[in-house]
Amino acid sequence: MSLTSKIFKATDEIPENYWERLNCTSNIYYSPEFLKAFEAANTDIEFNYIFILKANDVIAFAYTQLVTIGIETITKNIRMSPKLRRIVNNMFCNNNIRVLFCGNVFLSGEYGTFLKQGAPKVETFTGIAKAVKRLYRCKRLHTIFIKDFEDESLYVTDHLKSFDYASMHVEPNMIIYLKPEWQSFNDYINALKSKYRVKANRADAKSEALDAKFFNEEDIKAHKNKLQALYQNTIDNADFNAQILNLDTYVHLKNTYKNKFIVKGYFLEDKLVGFLSAMRNGDHLDAHFIGIDYSNNKTYAIYPRILNDYVRIGIATKSSQINLGRTASEMKSTLGAQPKTLTCYCKHKHYLPNQILKPFVKNVQIKSFKQHQPFK
Repeated sequence: MSLTSKIFKATDEIPENYWERLNCTSNIYYSPEFLKAFEAANTDIEFNYIFILKANDVIAFAYTQLVTIGIETITKNIRMSPKLRRIVNNMFCNNNIRVLFCGNVFLSGEYGTFLKQGAPKVETFTGIAKAVKRLYRCKRLHTIFIKDFEDESLYVTDHLKSFDYASMHVEPNMIIYLKPEWQSFNDYINALKSKYRVKANRADAKSEALDAKFFNEEDIKAHKNKLQALYQNTIDNADFNAQILNLDTYVHLKNTYKNKFIVKGYFLEDKLVGFLSAMRNGDHLDAHFIGIDYSNNKTYAIYPRILNDYVRIGIATKSSQINLGRTASEMKSTLGAQPKTLTCYCKHKHYLPNQILKPFVKNVQIKSFKQHQPFK
């Protein structure tokens, strides 16, 4: 029997029994409450929620976010000559482009599509691709970007190539796999080789002047403007960022998820100079965005302290692994993080520009890094 799709523009429009029939909400990232927090706070993004049905049974879910990105933000990270870069920028009139992301632009990982257990994977994923095609045909946009798939999923997701998508690797997620015998941060520290143990201890020593505090909902509201400014600092230092998160999202997430959603602030003489955020999703701890006052970062080791504290939180919450996300991969590997490869798929909405775009997609420059082995 053929598949059909239904598309909703808001989480409130989705029938409650769709979630029950999919049985996906044990993963926080596929729960309507989580999705609604982003929808409610980021009103400049257009959201769409796709459900795939077979004989009136809901068998898959995907969601999209339509965002606007400056073309130079993209081309500066693609390996090409200055002349070619100018040509590509001129193709888009050195202007902003509208990109339809399938997946959450604010998350790093395979959280954009969900297939019900027992559903025929290739057939169902092809149904999602057709629904995305139906969606972008009626949207004013330039490019479609479907993200982020782990190696185990590629035998299914590579069928996107039959829809004229090009695949590319993006920076890997960096994962620390915690051992059950690590009952405290000291246990973890003692498992490190001397060189890396000294490095972790130095970060704690240099950051002793910082007063660290876990934020409740009222704290997030009170410090929201400063949190937003610190987050903007990290965005300005990043090589690539598709969209800026409105941190009103954190107010919604804290209100909904209480202790599962974590925000920790770092103060220097009563001035907020950094923060971390994280979500407990089952027995995984996922690092979300951070913010840093870079003028104080070197002196007080704010970022290394944040990384240490992610480990502390992971151990305290008895997590099996910590996803530290992308960027600063080598530094994260000094704490024991291992890379998990991620693949994305991209295409231009129109055929001829897509044939020009595909070679550039294949030449996206992914930073290489030294993978450290810090454990004894």
